[in-house]
Amino acid sequence: MTKIALVFPGQASQYVGMGSEFYNKYPVAKQTLDTANEVLGYDLKKIIFEGPLEVLTPTKYTQPAVFTTSVACFRVFTSRFPLSASHCFTAGHSLGEYSALVASEVLSFEDAIRLVNKRAELLQAACDKTKGTMLAVLGAEKQTVEELCAEARTAGICEAVNFNAPGQIVISGEIAAIEKAKQIAKEKKIKAIPLAVSGAFHSPLMKEAADILAGEIKKYRFSNPKYPVVSNCDAVITRDAAEIPEKLIKQVASPVLWIDSVNNMISQGCGVFVELGPKAIVSGMIKKISAQPKIFNIENDATLIQALEALKNI
Repeated sequence: MTKIALVFPGQASQYVGMGSEFYNKYPVAKQTLDTANEVLGYDLKKIIFEGPLEVLTPTKYTQPAVFTTSVACFRVFTSRFPLSASHCFTAGHSLGEYSALVASEVLSFEDAIRLVNKRAELLQAACDKTKGTMLAVLGAEKQTVEELCAEARTAGICEAVNFNAPGQIVISGEIAAIEKAKQIAKEKKIKAIPLAVSGAFHSPLMKEAADILAGEIKKYRFSNPKYPVVSNCDAVITRDAAEIPEKLIKQVASPVLWIDSVNNMISQGCGVFVELGPKAIVSGMIKKISAQPKIFNIENDATLIQALEALKNI
């Protein structure tokens, strides 16, 4: 039997109105967003459905919004498609790892959204304090990107942090260092695109946020995963609840090893990847990593029906 990898998007996949079709049609999606409102104590649903985008985009709102929408998509999908615990893996890109943990029943939705909300607040504070940024480097090998970072590091912190797909690596750090990296890339005729982000995510500039989050994480109960989870920080399959808190702490200021994570799941027999959440950014990364698996993105009724029909024959 072909194994299925459930994957979840992170920040930057948000858009106004995401998940509204599921909310209006499926009680399980409505319950998810209504519960988020109750737990958070503010109207997250209104921000998601009505925006405007400049309100939805800041980290403190985007992260709970994308997380909640992704869980709603997962719950709608699994209400229509039964999963086998022995034939399923989960993983999420950065923030998406929290969605994966809920899908694998490591954390309750209520606990996870409290943690996500706290994480978002801490990251927003770190962004405001450190004033960093990020740059996508396209079409270059890992070694070339690391050499670029080493050269730019004379101007400040500069690290390769998101290994998203072959030829798609994101670097992160202090503004002066990232500006220098951008100039070096231009001189070497390497394509580099500044990202519209508020800070240097997954870099050492997030270390203070990681340290504070460590204290928060200790307050929560983690269960052994129903479906093994592939962690961002090491791309290792995790089956023991005791290992997960430390990995979530490390994740904040460490690189996202997405290429290795996807390849690990493929090596375990995952021939189908189902992305649950807004847009299809993660699906696009996976297509660049490997042509082997069948890939579906589920975020509305049309994509749900298309996936369900295709999965009948797998």
